[in-house]
Amino acid sequence: MNMRNQWPVLPIVAGLASGLLTGCGSETSDSGSDGSSVVMGMSDDVLATDPASGYDPGSWLLFNNVFQSLLSFPKGGTEPEPEAAKECAFTDTGTKVYKCTLQDGLKFSNGDALTSADVKYSFDRTMKIDDSAGPAIMFPMLDSVAAPDSKTVVFRLKYADATFPSKIASGAGSIVDHREYATNGLRKDHKAVGSGPYRLDSFGDDQAVFSVNPHYKGTAEVQNSGVTLKFFHGDQKALKDAVLKKQVDLAYRGLAADDIAEIRNDSANSGISVIEGNSAEVQHLVFNMNDPVAGKLGVRKAIAYLLDRDALVDDVYEDTATPLYSIIPTGITGHSTSFFDTYGARPSPSKAEAALRDEGITGKVKITLWSTPSRYGPSTDQEFKAIAKQLNASGLFDATVKSVAYDQYEKDIAHGKYGVYVKGWVPDYPDPDNFTAPFFGKGNVLSNNFSNSTITGSLIPKTAAESDRSSTDGSYGKLQDLVAEDLPIIPVWQAKQYAVARDTIYGLEYCLDASTVFRFWEIKKD
Repeated sequence: MNMRNQWPVLPIVAGLASGLLTGCGSETSDSGSDGSSVVMGMSDDVLATDPASGYDPGSWLLFNNVFQSLLSFPKGGTEPEPEAAKECAFTDTGTKVYKCTLQDGLKFSNGDALTSADVKYSFDRTMKIDDSAGPAIMFPMLDSVAAPDSKTVVFRLKYADATFPSKIASGAGSIVDHREYATNGLRKDHKAVGSGPYRLDSFGDDQAVFSVNPHYKGTAEVQNSGVTLKFFHGDQKALKDAVLKKQVDLAYRGLAADDIAEIRNDSANSGISVIEGNSAEVQHLVFNMNDPVAGKLGVRKAIAYLLDRDALVDDVYEDTATPLYSIIPTGITGHSTSFFDTYGARPSPSKAEAALRDEGITGKVKITLWSTPSRYGPSTDQEFKAIAKQLNASGLFDATVKSVAYDQYEKDIAHGKYGVYVKGWVPDYPDPDNFTAPFFGKGNVLSNNFSNSTITGSLIPKTAAESDRSSTDGSYGKLQDLVAEDLPIIPVWQAKQYAVARDTIYGLEYCLDASTVFRFWEIKKD
């Protein structure tokens, strides 16, 4: 199954650099249809309008604005708060029974009443369909959902999972109208009926049109009269031209690093601002542990000793990312610097050579680095060529790069054809569990044949059951140390997130945070 490793580049955390927000402040206005309509460009595709299927950033952007979840992440926050629910809580000490009470008067955009029966139906349907490109994989712990009355929903879990509230606050927790969605199959008409701040008026190959949902009842205060989302299908140049020519009000996701730098630094681009923030988006080098070359620990250690992250960030990404020395990124509970502590920040050819000699390798290591051209960012191929150059400059490697279209790339990884390859990750929810369990738990999404019994049998279950997330630091620190020791992956960079907008656009700083929820309702256009 595909987790949300299907993405291009650049999402964020709260605490934006105020000096970069000129023209895009946090001004508020009366909510609702008094505001102007906003035109937004995005290079990502929206792969699904049915929340039982979509598990990609573009689809979740749609879900987060058209559908409600019981909980949601407040702007700038990482702890879920009530949305469609009035209140939610674990009702047992073992974090295995979770109960929610709905708000009064909830309605879908078509006017139908939203009750607990719709919530139960939505989860049951997602799990029953179990689409290979859908979010059912996020709920292996879910045993049953009950709706004892119209306002009450009770989730029973197979095992303790303190992160369950964060999971249902994500796009995976989208509530659908049971009258509009079939039990056994996905909706194919590209329509959507939810209870979120917006309704989907139309969806086509080139754009989706959203208007304000008059029946919405929740925490969002809508600052515009609607959003038109134009799709650029991975064409970064066309997206850049559109924002510079003011054919769109703002561009989000998919601008190349050099384009962002050019827009930010060129005084000719007056009236256009770059909004920047940190991100929980990450990229890793992944090793197939069964590969005859990459499967050797000495080879993986040598690569870890030679990787120059600072050079990659400077030369390839023009400082639109930061070096990453942890599988849990900065800004997320449990972050440590295990890879920095073990392998250092600067390349060490002597230590790399020693690692190879300890493995009994005396000649150059012939290895292929496998890339895919755009799914993990428009600069991925360029980055991998730079990594190969770093390895070859040591005199210890004969590294080459091959790039494969994403569909074939995923098939080849599943069949174990690659020794070293790239994977990226946009979190489903801002918790360390989402950066560890999908990668190192049972049935992990990396398809790299890695297994560590301490991680799967002890650390992941222990951390998942701990309701006080701050108390998991020690266990997550140990987990990160084990990964740095075994080297099934090497973390490379942590993204910054960018939006480029006309100076008439306000509120974008509230659309960009570690929750990865892009909030249409926060955008105001003068």
